[in-house]
Amino acid sequence: MSESATTVTAPAARVRQSALVTAEGSTTIADTVVSKIAGIAAREVSGVYSLGGGTARAIGNLRERIPGARTNHSQGVSVEVGETEAAVDLDLVAEYGVSISDLADGIRRNVISAVERMTGLHVVEVNVTVNDVHLPQDDDQPAPPQEQRVQ
Repeated sequence: MSESATTVTAPAARVRQSALVTAEGSTTIADTVVSKIAGIAAREVSGVYSLGGGTARAIGNLRERIPGARTNHSQGVSVEVGETEAAVDLDLVAEYGVSISDLADGIRRNVISAVERMTGLHVVEVNVTVNDVHLPQDDDQPAPPQEQRVQ
């Protein structure tokens, strides 16, 4: 009795179709493009006070005081971009009183929609980190007077 050899073929790897990779060529999108789109989309969501951690916000505030300086739309945003997919991480400050879980859901929907619509990339995840909560009275308080060193 001879054993007959049977060939088992594994199913072909599922390749995600993309408008960025075609028979005519490929399109590469830089990380900075995706981070700007994601930053703008996140800021559009009601309940987001600002993007970035403490240091990034402080530097952003200094930059805004320089005449002619442009707003950094990718502040608080980090991304990983592949050929057909992207992942987004956001650091932000939420407005007091806003449901953080609802805020995160709204941010995810808006960022995914904007990035996928504008770039053709599939967004695999949007991670939201809330670093602080902005209180309304924080805007009303004047800066404490600085003590003069010399008279």
